[in-house]
Amino acid sequence: MAYVPVPKDLNAVKTKVMFNLTKRQLLCFGGGALVGVPLFFLLKGSAGSSAAAICMILVMLPFFLLAMYEKNGQPLEKIVGNILKVCFLRPKQRPYMTNNFYDLLKRQENLDKEVYAIVHKQSTCKKAHKSREKGDRSGDCTGKKSG
Repeated sequence: MAYVPVPKDLNAVKTKVMFNLTKRQLLCFGGGALVGVPLFFLLKGSAGSSAAAICMILVMLPFFLLAMYEKNGQPLEKIVGNILKVCFLRPKQRPYMTNNFYDLLKRQENLDKEVYAIVHKQSTCKKAHKSREKGDRSGDCTGKKSG
């Protein structure tokens, strides 16, 4: 009886579509061929066969890297994107900051006190300065005389 090794981690197993290649690999290889082969035939007459072949290899190399390179389950474009974010987009120094819940409660309490003071200040009448209308003793805050 034949024994077939079965990997323990099935997350690393990828479905093969054709020629034992994944769909991603087929698309990248096809894109590389669509760009590299016409370039070879365009350059073959003017630059020679060897120079055209080297140019074709250099143009097709990024497509092959995108198809084959994978580290820690991440493809090349995600790795390059992470490197660009770390080096250029994110700040160099990231200070350690915590969300202090007690500080938040203290700020909320101060805001509540401020709102309470504003509301109660508006509901009570301010006394007029002594130099202002001494004849208005009605007790009405609007300044209108009653009667």
